[in-house]
Amino acid sequence: MTPDLQMKVSVWRQRLLAGTITKEEMIEAVVILREGRRSAAQASATSAKSRATKASTPAVNGNDLLDEMCS
Repeated sequence: MTPDLQMKVSVWRQRLLAGTITKEEMIEAVVILREGRRSAAQASATSAKSRATKASTPAVNGNDLLDEMCS
């Protein structure tokens, strides 16, 4: 989260607690926070695909490699 966004969230929280937040500010907050969740979900999906690819690659057995080199 950028410093600017952190400041906005802090202001929204204060205004919410004080009961002075406007409907437009609440809508802006929801839109921005949803964008952050989408970004996090995409990053998570990309990471999961990367892990799946790595997991599907068979592990190399060092003993087998040495046997092949010595043969």
